[in-house]
Amino acid sequence: MDEVKDEKPTRPYRSRVREESARRTRQAVVRAATELFVAHGYGTTSLADVAAAAGVARPTVFATFGSKAALLRQVLDETLAGDDEPVPVAQRPWFRPVWDARSPEGVLDGYAGVCTLIGGRAARVFEIVRRAADETTELAEIWETLLRNRRAGARMVVERLGTLDTALRQGSDVERAVDELWFYNDPAHYGALVLRCGWTEESFRRWLAERMCDVLLPGQRG
Repeated sequence: MDEVKDEKPTRPYRSRVREESARRTRQAVVRAATELFVAHGYGTTSLADVAAAAGVARPTVFATFGSKAALLRQVLDETLAGDDEPVPVAQRPWFRPVWDARSPEGVLDGYAGVCTLIGGRAARVFEIVRRAADETTELAEIWETLLRNRRAGARMVVERLGTLDTALRQGSDVERAVDELWFYNDPAHYGALVLRCGWTEESFRRWLAERMCDVLLPGQRG
């Protein structure tokens, strides 16, 4: 009789220590890249520069991200989110004020807070991407993705207003409202008023909430 062997399915070897080490390496590279891109610009920063600042070998950076453009995309993603967890912006705790508000003014005030938070994290990186967008097709696509995502965020907020039966200003339909909110959710406004003009974040948040209410809600102007 043939010997029957107890064959157990094999599982791929996974080391938590190795995975955590790889994650720490990615985080160090992203931090270094963010600092260098902001300080020196995208074009003049090389992967070798990033590797040296992160304390790793250049091949490690290339093996982890594949290209400088891909690294910039990761810098942007983590700057927007605040970490490297795969959680959509709309599900983040700091987006809750938009969902929890019970009035149109409350929704827009909550969204102004979101835009202020994102501006503080990402205004400089957005400007880096904008300036680099003409360099390659890949960078242009990153910029276009940013524009589309901002518009998707604006639409999500306008749709949230719709769940409260919000009447928009006369002459404004949903698409016009999305256009207007998309204009105001640009981190460049934070860059201009907070980073360049020296406004406090709270002053900026209040100003932004007022402007959003002005353009979207009836009866906001005297």
